[in-house]
Amino acid sequence: MQNRIEPLEPELTYHIFNRANGNDNIFTSDENYRFFLAKYRHYINSIADTFCYCLMPNHFHFLVRIKSARELNSLKDFPKFETVDKLLSKQFSNLFSSYTQSFNKVMGRKGSLFMKSFKRKRVANEKYFIKLVHYIHYNPVESGLKENIEDWKYSSYQAMITSKPTDLLRDEVLDYFSDRQNFIYCHRHPPELTGVDF
Repeated sequence: MQNRIEPLEPELTYHIFNRANGNDNIFTSDENYRFFLAKYRHYINSIADTFCYCLMPNHFHFLVRIKSARELNSLKDFPKFETVDKLLSKQFSNLFSSYTQSFNKVMGRKGSLFMKSFKRKRVANEKYFIKLVHYIHYNPVESGLKENIEDWKYSSYQAMITSKPTDLLRDEVLDYFSDRQNFIYCHRHPPELTGVDF
């Protein structure tokens, strides 16, 4: 995948990802994963809707759609920023900074935890979207952390296959796969077998 930095724009869909700075892990306990997701909801839910995600020990993936210009303009902090991209990037920066400060305090470490610039790649077509959802959820199996995709607790996969309340755009994701059964069926196989290239 390309790691090209491009501006974030309203109503567009992006693959957002980043990894640990160096050889450190960014998540070392259940509490780390939960705390990061709570911070994510705090900083990101106001600027973007989330389709899916996966948190791994040393990196993470989110698939998001930026909110409309009208919704962003209504945010109280919007007037402070020259562009929408700067507002959006600042929210992600606040997420990473807030998490890093807490993580460093607990772990007794100093310095940056994440790579300096988080990566974002625009998702411009349906085939790539479907492939990306599959790729994100399949990360724990691909990395050898789990044999079965449903056994990894720190992704949105379980939220997709249940009917429990969620902030995720679950219905839209499942519509891309036709229905829940097809979603589950596709996720039983590695992404490279789905016939869509990155």
